[in-house]
Amino acid sequence: MTDSKKIIENETVRTILTRRSVRQYTADSLSDDEILTLMECARFAPSGLNNQPWRYILIQNAETKQQLSGLTHYAEIVKTAPLLIAGFLDISASYHREKDIAALGAGFENILLAAHSMNLGAVWLGEILKNKDQVSEILATPDSYELMAVIAVGRLEKQEAVSGNERTDRKNLDEIIFWEKYSDK
Repeated sequence: MTDSKKIIENETVRTILTRRSVRQYTADSLSDDEILTLMECARFAPSGLNNQPWRYILIQNAETKQQLSGLTHYAEIVKTAPLLIAGFLDISASYHREKDIAALGAGFENILLAAHSMNLGAVWLGEILKNKDQVSEILATPDSYELMAVIAVGRLEKQEAVSGNERTDRKNLDEIIFWEKYSDK
């Protein structure tokens, strides 16, 4: 078993283990530098053959957020988040659908981890995918763009940073990992 104290001393691991989905934000906008930092982190996600099949639309306009809010059960988050990041798979840049979708997931996780490390709150919204065609229509995307998720980002409503002490239900490791069976020959 690993020493949990040593694990938490590692800054990257601590960021991963303390990140939480944050759904309430102040009305304060994010700076261009903060937004570009998040997007730089997304840009450095791994992708098969380095094809970088992702395309992002940054949404800050209140009218656009209002239109999008009608397409999800999470309307309040969509309306109140200072920034929405809509992530799309560019099918014209795709070489292997499953690998490319995984690459977008890696980019989304990079955004979430970067936001947490910058003392911002963020949440991955996937439920809006049930209306992805309408999202694409509102955002006037090219036909080759397929919505994969929307991330809401903002300043924490509570001024203190998310510590990771908040309740989060996770399965025990012995429920999700299985050791390879091997034999010494």
